[in-house]
Amino acid sequence: MAETGQSGVPERLPVRHAPLFPLPNVWLFPAVILPLQVFEERYRQMIEDSLDGPGRIVLGTIQAGHEDESAGAPPIYPLAGLGEIGRHERSADGRFNILLVGLQRVFVREVPSERLYRKVEYAPAPEVPIAAEHEPELRARLLAALTTRTEDLPAIPPEFSSSHLADMLVLRLPLEHGELNGLYAELDAEKRARAALAEHERRPPSGG
Repeated sequence: MAETGQSGVPERLPVRHAPLFPLPNVWLFPAVILPLQVFEERYRQMIEDSLDGPGRIVLGTIQAGHEDESAGAPPIYPLAGLGEIGRHERSADGRFNILLVGLQRVFVREVPSERLYRKVEYAPAPEVPIAAEHEPELRARLLAALTTRTEDLPAIPPEFSSSHLADMLVLRLPLEHGELNGLYAELDAEKRARAALAEHERRPPSGG
């Protein structure tokens, strides 16, 4: 396992740099498409720069208790979401509407920025996969839970991992900030799946 520094960024994993988009109460999950409206000058600059480059940004969730500091430089959690701009539209007043596609969870550490927006260095956050012998049972339970919480759930292709199914369930649960972040930060996919299922059973859907 990679050694982890005090900031949470593993010291022996390849590190890259990306713009940081800090938001309150928003988590970018892998394989999720997140629509965002970008209107602040610094973040419009961030999108413009990203479109001229690889189109990737890190969405960092602002830590609990600092949500009202969005206009400044509030602290974010050390585990964030790396995303890629899948589609963008620029309005006449310079605002952007973008679709951000979640790629993976990453460890982040802020670095100096010469631009209006903040920047981070990031490294992949390796996930512990679900044990093969537990995969069929957990997948069936996750699909059943999602069916009860999603109207007209589309067919899930077999290549869509059970880890992603667990994330889909987490996003459909009525969780408080700390609870949601705790599940987002759980890198053991089996533990995350079982915890999501436990919350699903503890909080039955209305009418269920």
